[in-house]
Amino acid sequence: MRVLGAIVDEETRCVHYHTEKDIIAIKFKCCAQYYPCYQCHEEHADHAIERWEKEEWGTKAILCGKCQTELTIEEYMAVTHCPHCQSLFNEGCANHYHLYFVY
Repeated sequence: MRVLGAIVDEETRCVHYHTEKDIIAIKFKCCAQYYPCYQCHEEHADHAIERWEKEEWGTKAILCGKCQTELTIEEYMAVTHCPHCQSLFNEGCANHYHLYFVY
């Protein structure tokens, strides 16, 4: 899966978020491209972020950088780790949900 942005490793960590748990990328609704974070999108895309509506949360839009499994937004928001490889996700990402998802 191709992930765009200021990536620093093969598990989708970027220059903005690069702890051990920063292993997800988000498919942005506006361009259907995966980026590690909103800052990477802002720096590399030529358009504004469009957020996923609640009715669209069944869409596969989250990529586990550890095992490359795609999760739906609902699946991702309901777990603390990848259901496929068990790798932990950064719980702090929830602080940015409002940038990606409409409640």
